[in-house]
Amino acid sequence: MIRAFYGIKETPFSNHRNVQLLAHQQEIFDILKVHSQQGGLCLVLGVPGTGKTIIKEFIKQVCDKRQIVVTIARSLHSYTNTIKILTQAFNIDFEGSPFKCEKRLIEEAINLNSQGKTIATIIDDAHLMDMTTLRKLRLLFEDFPKNHNVILIGQPLLLSNLSLAVNQDIKNRVTYSVIAKKLNPEDMQAFILSELDRVKLGHNIFTDDAIELIVRSVDGILRNAANLCISCMIESVRNSTKIVDIGIVNSVLIQPHWRKECDSREF
Repeated sequence: MIRAFYGIKETPFSNHRNVQLLAHQQEIFDILKVHSQQGGLCLVLGVPGTGKTIIKEFIKQVCDKRQIVVTIARSLHSYTNTIKILTQAFNIDFEGSPFKCEKRLIEEAINLNSQGKTIATIIDDAHLMDMTTLRKLRLLFEDFPKNHNVILIGQPLLLSNLSLAVNQDIKNRVTYSVIAKKLNPEDMQAFILSELDRVKLGHNIFTDDAIELIVRSVDGILRNAANLCISCMIESVRNSTKIVDIGIVNSVLIQPHWRKECDSREF
C-alpha cells in the first residue's frame, strides 16, 4: 500500500532487505568480523528495539563464500531440538541419538575449516535459553575449529545470568561484549532521513515538526522509530496526502500502545 501510494519499489524502515548500519552498529559489526576470523564467544546485548536484529541481518546479508552463518532463533527449545536446528542449518540429516548428531556437526565444522571457511553461529534471544542448554552448546562448540565464533544476542539479563558463580565457565570464555545503546536525538533524526534516502523518497515527506515529535516520542529506540514512521505513512495514505505533518503524527500517538500511561479502566 505504501509503495503503491508513494511510487517506490522498497518498503521504508524495513530491516530485512538491503540492511544499512548506523555508525555505532558498523563498529560492532567490524569487531564481530575480527572475532569470527580468530574465534570467540561474543555478546551483543541491549533492551528490545535498539538495533540488535539489524546487526544480525547485516551479518547474514554480507557473508561471502568464505563464511558460513548459522542462526538459532528459537532459543526456548530443549538441547535436543536445538541440535536438530543446527543440523538443518548445516544441511545434515538428524538421525540417531543427539551424540551422533554432535559428532557429525563437529566433522562438518572441521571439513568447512579445511576448505578455508569460517563459521559464525548466532543465537538470537539468548537470554531466554536455559543455561543448561547453553552450557551443553558451549561444550559442543569447544570441539569446533578455533576460527568458529558464537554470537549470543539478547537482553542485558543474559549478562546478569552469566555473572552468577555457577555460570563462570561460560562467562570466562567471552572474548567480546557490547551493549547496544539508545540513539541520541541527532542520530535518530539521521536514521529517519537515511531510510527515506534508501527508498528514494524526499526528506520533505516528513515535516520538520513531525520529525521532531517522532524523535521525542520514540525514546531513542530504533524499532519504535520505524514502527511510528510506518504508522504515520499508513495514516497519510488514509488521508490521501503524501506529507506527514504533526497532525498525522499526533493522530497515531493517541493509540493506546503509544501512551506511556494508560488508564486500566479503558480495557
